[in-house]
Amino acid sequence: MAITYTWHTKTVDTYPTKGDQTDVIFNVHWSLTGVDDTEAKNGGDSYGVISLDTEDLTSFTAFDSLTEADVTSWVETALGEDQVASIKTNIDAQIAEKITPTVVTKTIN
Repeated sequence: MAITYTWHTKTVDTYPTKGDQTDVIFNVHWSLTGVDDTEAKNGGDSYGVISLDTEDLTSFTAFDSLTEADVTSWVETALGEDQVASIKTNIDAQIAEKITPTVVTKTIN
């Protein structure tokens, strides 16, 4: 089983102005989806909101110049390597449960 993970980080909350900057992102609404490459119907996901540090804006990137890859990088950094690995492990477990369920609900006739 090979799993492909895809981040979705397009929805953000911004301060209209902060200091000399405009549209300063302070929250990112993220989701991470994992799909089993051998059977696309077997997928899992996780989602949340992460706050970004906006105290130091010296390396600020204008909102119109941002890409989703930029924001995804910020999310991964803010979450930290261990938390990202934990999220992926949870998604893996969701997929494994779909492939080989440990509980099946049935109805008696």
